[in-house]
Amino acid sequence: MSRGMAGDRFATLTFDRRVAAPVATLYAAWTSPAARAVWAAPAPSVTVEFLESDSRVGGREVSLCKVAGEPDIRVEAGWLDLVPEARTVGYEVVSCEGANLSAALATAEFAKDGDGSRITVTVQLSSLAKDMAKGYRQGFDAGIANLSGVAERTMVLQLIIKAPVPVVWGAWMNADSLPKWWGPDGFSCRTSRIDLREGGEWVFDMIGPDGTVFPNHHKYGAMVPEQRLSYTLHWGENGPKHADAWASFDDIGGATQVTLGMVFATAQEYQDAKGFGAPELGLQTLGKLAKAVGAD
Repeated sequence: MSRGMAGDRFATLTFDRRVAAPVATLYAAWTSPAARAVWAAPAPSVTVEFLESDSRVGGREVSLCKVAGEPDIRVEAGWLDLVPEARTVGYEVVSCEGANLSAALATAEFAKDGDGSRITVTVQLSSLAKDMAKGYRQGFDAGIANLSGVAERTMVLQLIIKAPVPVVWGAWMNADSLPKWWGPDGFSCRTSRIDLREGGEWVFDMIGPDGTVFPNHHKYGAMVPEQRLSYTLHWGENGPKHADAWASFDDIGGATQVTLGMVFATAQEYQDAKGFGAPELGLQTLGKLAKAVGAD
């Protein structure tokens, strides 16, 4: 739902939506670059290409909105304030072919709502070239609807590991060590090929305690050393995509908070994953990472 008052140049727009997901998951879907890339496009005809993405205070996000036959729309956004699971404040400048079209300040607030959560976004808009209020309403309405759908099929797991970020990152980004700890308790990995870099891949089988083989293919996207990485999970080599995933690494007083997020391809796959205990199995995997760095 959105509401607002628009003049010739200025408007204050408010968007409010209840989401059937925990506050922590909704906040992660709103801020994590990998999740934002899933829900950012307001319509199927629009492709969003991210040129920069840094979801930290002072960080910047730059994207191009592409529609066939039309000039690209450039969106530069920056994070001014982040209060985890409570509030974000940021700016946004929209331009086309070098001309600024609008500037805005956007505040998002998060709250628990029954067994779900609620996001309220307030946009203070200044139209610089033409009245942009209608476009903003349409874009934010569509984006927040997409966000809701993504949050409702997102799983977020966290573990604090008593080791410095460089050590934990190194254990994840090492082709020898990653296959040794990846997977829940009792599982092992058999690697066909592994290339841990942006644009690289890991093709492997996960082998369960009973010998069941689960073919996997991870395709790696953006990586920021000792901060975050993103990848897609596929059912077997070049098989159907199972999820868009990310891992982030935050220093917590010399320890490392590892966040593992997964946006499942469909709501059914999310429910299936919950049904077979994916959260518990994922935390077992992170526990094996802790053991690998001697921090269990």
